Amino acid sequence: MKNVVLLGSTGSIGTSTLKVVEDLPGQLRLVALAAGGNADLLVEQARRHRPVAVSLHDPQRAAQVAKQLPGVAVHSGAEGLITLATLPEAEIVLIAIVGTAGLEPALAAIRAGKDIAVASKEILVMAGEIVMTEARKHGVKVLAVDSEHSAIFQCLDGKPSSSVRRLILTASGGPFRQTPKEAFAGLTVSQALKHPSWVMGRKITIDSATLFNKGLEMIEARWLFDIEMPRVEVVVHPQSIVHSMVEFVDGSILAQLSTPDMCLPIQYALCYPQRQPSARVQTDFAKLGTLTFEAPDLERFPALSLARRAGEVGGTLPAVFNAANEVAVERFLDGTLSFPGISETVARVIHSHQVVEHPSLAQILTADREARAAAHG
Repeated sequence: MKNVVLLGSTGSIGTSTLKVVEDLPGQLRLVALAAGGNADLLVEQARRHRPVAVSLHDPQRAAQVAKQLPGVAVHSGAEGLITLATLPEAEIVLIAIVGTAGLEPALAAIRAGKDIAVASKEILVMAGEIVMTEARKHGVKVLAVDSEHSAIFQCLDGKPSSSVRRLILTASGGPFRQTPKEAFAGLTVSQALKHPSWVMGRKITIDSATLFNKGLEMIEARWLFDIEMPRVEVVVHPQSIVHSMVEFVDGSILAQLSTPDMCLPIQYALCYPQRQPSARVQTDFAKLGTLTFEAPDLERFPALSLARRAGEVGGTLPAVFNAANEVAVERFLDGTLSFPGISETVARVIHSHQVVEHPSLAQILTADREARAAAHG
């Protein structure tokens, strides 16, 4: 039985994680759950899984939840996340919080000797150098939950980065893969939220439409697998069956394939190094028929070039890239920015940023704040 802390239990990754835990009652136990604002769902989850502790962002709502969950320790705010991430009984902490709020709990968990499973790209994009250095120092694993990084992890199977020629991240291409660039200015929020392959939260769905999601994954892969940015590439694969590939120095390519279902990479991360049975994912190649690949259009989707620059320069620039994109997506969702305005805003902010090399966590958080302010401007 492995004791799991789940930060972000009410989002799409969180609810999929609960399905995995329910599939494997003798293998996994949820000892703590944290949610943002969905108190009702958190209470329902806690009554079903009986964790020792829960946390909510708002202290007032946490106080109300405490009355509904007698015998369960109820925490709140940023401190609550850190408390849960460092629980003595926790063995692995799955971080599925959208945005930057998962960074400090991730570092706290690592320093407390816990393995972490990362579903929040921002952790490694913002502070990959710090996170991976701390993980090596404390002898803990950083496991991927993204389907793409899980695929690469499975293909690498412990082989050193020196044996790798390229990491090839696959992208569905999003809903606008074949939309002419001239039409981008008129694209609506509802159109951007119709992802062809995955059901996800609003922010990550918009990121998939702009391909910023893939840009963030490029930077994440650079740190997670100790691979320089020139060896990280993206190919568009609309069927989303090949989740990513690794090309080795001898020219051999390994790929991980399955029908799209986030339960698979979540289960792999939580159960690693074992594989546990699951009937959730069934892949029928005869029905699929054809798998296709194409190069991404960097002119229509400048996010990939911006991400490559941020990853190659490093320092505080990836944090700035991430923060500017978060604000730009918020502005698009609330109607104050056009679809092309997302990449235009990020480009403006990263080109004006004065990069700090090998930054401290405080310097990263300062760069994050400054980039957010600039993106609002």
